[in-house]
Amino acid sequence: MADEQEIMCKLESIKEIRNKTLQMEKIKARLKAEFEALESEERHLKEYKQEMDLLLQEKMAHVEELRLIHADINVMENTIKQSENDLNKLLESTRRLHDEYKPLKEHVDALRMTLGLQRLPDLCEEEEKLSLEPACLVTSKFTGMHLYALYAKPRVGPGTPKSQNGSKMNKEREST
Repeated sequence: MADEQEIMCKLESIKEIRNKTLQMEKIKARLKAEFEALESEERHLKEYKQEMDLLLQEKMAHVEELRLIHADINVMENTIKQSENDLNKLLESTRRLHDEYKPLKEHVDALRMTLGLQRLPDLCEEEEKLSLEPACLVTSKFTGMHLYALYAKPRVGPGTPKSQNGSKMNKEREST
């Protein structure tokens, strides 16, 4: 009976070993699956971080590109302002010269008429580009509006005769 009990005891121990071994194998299989999932997740995390680094580099490239565009816009705004200032100075200078020329020409024409000579041709007859006329409104968001701009007027046709009273273009201008 002692042998039987010892055998029973050994059988119980073997049964317990078998159950524990099966339980251990199941845990081992789960542990192996967990390790594989861990390694896979580590790989994914590494890939995510690499992708994040690439996205951050791309973002910084875009930020730099935007900064350069803003810098270019600022340069262009300053260039436009400077050009408009230069235009205003040139327009003012041109007006002053025109204002100086006009009475001088009238005086010379009067002197020529007293001597029986023909009047000198007007600026617009001599050079198309030397006519100051209200041509169009030049607008700008920086400096407002200019009422006058230089523009080329068409010359009088070749068959139009000149008279001592002034040119046909002067008459057309005065009538409008």
